[in-house]
Amino acid sequence: MTRELYIDGRWVAPLSGEYLEVRDPATGDLVGRTAVAGAADVDAAVTVAATAARRWASMPAADRGTILRRAADLMDERIDDIADALTREQGKPLGDSRKEIAFGAIVLRYYAEEGTRVGGSLRPTQRADIRSMVTWAPIGVVGAIVPWNYPVDLYAWKIGPALAAGNAIIVKPPLESPLAIALTVQCLHDAGLPAGVLADLPGALEAGTAISSHPGIGMVTATASTRTGQAIMRSAADTMKRVSLELGGHSPFIVLPDADVAAAAAAAARRSFSNAGQICIAVNRILVADSIADEFVEAVAAEARAIVQGHGIDPAVTGGPTTTTAVIETAQAHIADAVASGARVVTGGARPQGADFDRGTFFLPTVLDGVDRGSRVMREETFGPVVAVHRFAHGLDVDGIAALANDSEAGLAAYVYGGDLDRAWAVAERIDAGGIGVNINDITELHAPFGGWKMSGFGRELGPEGLHGFMQQRHIRLLRRY
Repeated sequence: MTRELYIDGRWVAPLSGEYLEVRDPATGDLVGRTAVAGAADVDAAVTVAATAARRWASMPAADRGTILRRAADLMDERIDDIADALTREQGKPLGDSRKEIAFGAIVLRYYAEEGTRVGGSLRPTQRADIRSMVTWAPIGVVGAIVPWNYPVDLYAWKIGPALAAGNAIIVKPPLESPLAIALTVQCLHDAGLPAGVLADLPGALEAGTAISSHPGIGMVTATASTRTGQAIMRSAADTMKRVSLELGGHSPFIVLPDADVAAAAAAAARRSFSNAGQICIAVNRILVADSIADEFVEAVAAEARAIVQGHGIDPAVTGGPTTTTAVIETAQAHIADAVASGARVVTGGARPQGADFDRGTFFLPTVLDGVDRGSRVMREETFGPVVAVHRFAHGLDVDGIAALANDSEAGLAAYVYGGDLDRAWAVAERIDAGGIGVNINDITELHAPFGGWKMSGFGRELGPEGLHGFMQQRHIRLLRRY
């Protein structure tokens, strides 16, 4: 499969003529080729989007919703092909790919409906002869930068609300996993999305900088590392763009003394090692009461050892490769640093051996115990299949436990497991994070806002907040004569 750029309702070659290979991280085999967009391609897309955005915004919200619903139906109909492409280019097991695509379709349907619910308000005034009305309007042309770890899912999180709100959108998908997104874009095209309303431009730094700095783009939204988010803010400053950033996490998983150890261990392992740990809300550090720590650590290690690694196309596989070799390099560096500070490798800590793994970027799910709080793995996001365990005193109060959790620059997600829900809730309310799961290892909810605090960014996706983030308010004040 060779994918081109999508501009003005057509698949076109990049102006530079540049293409890159896309390879299967499980085998190194060639999966396809992708066009690489540059600044000139972004310019071309913005030019047609400016005109298309006005026409799209003037279309009734219900009609925009009809197109989004049809696109979601096509995603469901073509889920097998899209999932196969996603697994081969990104590495996750096929079942996880299908789940990702199915949720992306759900997000499009949600915003197809939510877009029809945007209203205004008539505000009180200080004089009887004045009327004040506040309404919502689209921004116009927005830009989006999508990561490689959940490309289809996060693509839908951005284009769904942006399009439902009446914007045109220029998207830079990742060069590592651009193929499943191309199939998703084709669903939108076949659903009748007007030409120019969506541009899909896989690219690197040049394209990303062009989007974040372009004077014809009024907003940029990105899911990225904190360092990339900072660069986007600097680039967007000259044109006073609105910015929405979901950035790196470093999620704590707190296990209170009265937690169900088996349930907590299974939940921690799933959130630590799913998608090879390449998740912004992955469990990076486990904080466990010392009275149950031995039992808990062994239970987590058992869960890690039970993961069946291999090519994600195999239905028996529950753990695929990392998407890039850089993930392995970071994991190895964090493990070495932790061990040098006194930590113990309970399980994993190396690449798996055997012919099935030699050509791929596999790394064993790794559990570290006795990790010092100053270790890199306790301070930095690994974004790989490594979890660090730190033990706290059984009698530590809720403020002390929350302080351990908050000992990080990140604030995207956190998890608290305990039998006493009042105590678990008290800890949760003291954690500085945008989402906290209590006895559940996922903070994502279609109807609720998703986003970070502190260095994990700002702005919200999903829920009504995700829609209004792509809109701006207009106040119209009228003087009555009668």
